[in-house]
Amino acid sequence: MTLNTFRISSLIILLLLTTAFSCSTRKETVFKKTMPIMDTIVSITVVADSRDAAEKAMDKTFPEISRFGDLINFYSDNSELAEINRNAGIHAVKVSPETLDVIGKAVFAADKSGGAFDPTLGPIVKLWDFLKKNRPTEIEIANTLPLVNYKDILIDRTDSTVFLKRKGMMIDLGGIAKGYAADLAVESLKKEGILSGLVSIAGDIRTFGMKPDKSPWTIGIKNPRQTGEKDELVAKIRLSDRAISTSGDYERYFIAEDKRYHHLLDPKTGMPASGCRSVSIVTDKAANTDAFSTAVFILGPDKGMKLAEEMGMDAMIIDSSGTIHMTSSIKDKITLEKGH
Repeated sequence: MTLNTFRISSLIILLLLTTAFSCSTRKETVFKKTMPIMDTIVSITVVADSRDAAEKAMDKTFPEISRFGDLINFYSDNSELAEINRNAGIHAVKVSPETLDVIGKAVFAADKSGGAFDPTLGPIVKLWDFLKKNRPTEIEIANTLPLVNYKDILIDRTDSTVFLKRKGMMIDLGGIAKGYAADLAVESLKKEGILSGLVSIAGDIRTFGMKPDKSPWTIGIKNPRQTGEKDELVAKIRLSDRAISTSGDYERYFIAEDKRYHHLLDPKTGMPASGCRSVSIVTDKAANTDAFSTAVFILGPDKGMKLAEEMGMDAMIIDSSGTIHMTSSIKDKITLEKGH
């Protein structure tokens, strides 16, 4: 698989150099390392006293991300997720703690969003092919939609099992897995003695601590309708000990008959949601920002903003006309670029 097929990142880490830079008044240095994992680009940035300390922590963390990715890979026959899906309507499947936990968090997001985020969207996802620009027929969608219902996921935390009630159901954790992996990575780095840094997995970023100059990390949010090949920013946001995820209709899409078909599918219709161009969510954990950025996108700007506020999350929504909406508490952390 070439890097061109990886998921496009919706967020840009704004650092002075791509490898490392030093602070003139302190010993700490920022080190960055990037690897292809989970069908995307994973970047880890840490503040450390030495390159050896930084690389030791990062070299222990990348395998943790890869291990988790293997557990919940929707497209691998060997994953725990595939085992759950194969046994839908047959029997419960015993899974690892991480798989059980991420599915539990996915169900939580589904419940809080009224099903706007639904991890059982797998059968609908299988109908679409955004690389080949293939879209399903109305009949195919109508026949498949009855299989989508997160309430038919049965989780037994005592026995560590997951069961899908009906044959043909499939869990797809694509809307939460990368954020969850970022949280796992931060915990791994902290165990290795790293006190500050960030993890970026596609459009999901988790920050902790400060840069060596005691300033927050600065993240750039892409313009969902950029005109050139070079990344264009719509805003910059300053974060410390927070996570941010952006979901956009420009990440995986194709144009057919002058209409944009993208991967953010409404569980109620099986079709791409149409109310937003991009949604950025900020809160403490990346698993939540990942899932709720999708949920808010599906709900649209009005209902989506209400959900973000109810959940105590910060949000920046760019609606289908290009208008920017923000929660009041995010305004002091964010700077809009000229023209926005």
